[in-house]
Amino acid sequence: MRVLLVQNNRGLSGLWAAFLARQNIEVTQAHTQAEAIDRLRFGDFDALVLDLVLPDGGAIAISDFATYRHPDVPIIAVTGSSFFSDGSIFELIPNARSLMRTPLRPDDLAAVLDHYVPDDESAAQHA
Repeated sequence: MRVLLVQNNRGLSGLWAAFLARQNIEVTQAHTQAEAIDRLRFGDFDALVLDLVLPDGGAIAISDFATYRHPDVPIIAVTGSSFFSDGSIFELIPNARSLMRTPLRPDDLAAVLDHYVPDDESAAQHA
């Protein structure tokens, strides 16, 4: 599984990426809107983990570009804000599959990714 992790907090991003890597998940990190768009332009991802509150804004723009490049990519939104507690994120980002509140446990993030991104073997069995 290949995941693009968009999180402006480099320490937190590194922690999550290291944990996910130990779960055999290939993680590419981006810390800004520009980095995320660049990674999406030149890479293929099975999922996007997206911090909704980036200092340069752009979480919605990133999700729009991700779904343009990869129409079925599941997006796992993460936020420490209660702003999206009404579920509006699922209207703003049609590919949003989950909204997770920070702080979160990395094993919870891995479980959500595992749930929404079928592995190649089980996907082939269902095809």
